[in-house]
Amino acid sequence: MKLHLGCGKRYIPGFVHIDIINYDHIDHVSSIDNLSFIADNSVDLIYNCHVLEHFKRQDVSKVLKEWYRVLKKGGILRTAVPDFEKIVEVYNKYKDLKMVIGPLFGRMDYLYNIHYNVFDFKTLKEELENAGFSNVHRYDWRETIHKDYDDFSQAYIPHMDKENGILISLNVEAVK
Repeated sequence: MKLHLGCGKRYIPGFVHIDIINYDHIDHVSSIDNLSFIADNSVDLIYNCHVLEHFKRQDVSKVLKEWYRVLKKGGILRTAVPDFEKIVEVYNKYKDLKMVIGPLFGRMDYLYNIHYNVFDFKTLKEELENAGFSNVHRYDWRETIHKDYDDFSQAYIPHMDKENGILISLNVEAVK
């Protein structure tokens, strides 16, 4: 089983889609920090993109432990979050706060798009290891089974300049 958590309007074939908003393709309407309807050790892959930052700092470890619970031994967690280090790089390069407000705080155009957290590789790695994950490393979105489904794991500034832009998504994979 493969889970796409907090998928929003994005649909990836072969995944079970879980989101708090009931779009047509959603398999389970639920907050992604409570997967009680999924058995322990039953999931091969969890993919989530730019959702972990929507949880308050004190809740991140609980969320990661819940995802750890449902993964099989050897299962993979693939997560993408705004990369604080790269966002700072963008700001320092362009000196334009408007370019980094969204990735830092969310678009705030609807109730669920508020960011409560920021991550760099070091802090995300520590959170993942504290939850029990190992082999924490960056992944290249081009080498995933979901590479053809554009989402924020492919967020570049300038927008969509995947050749010369700065990737502002911290794409991290970890193993249970």
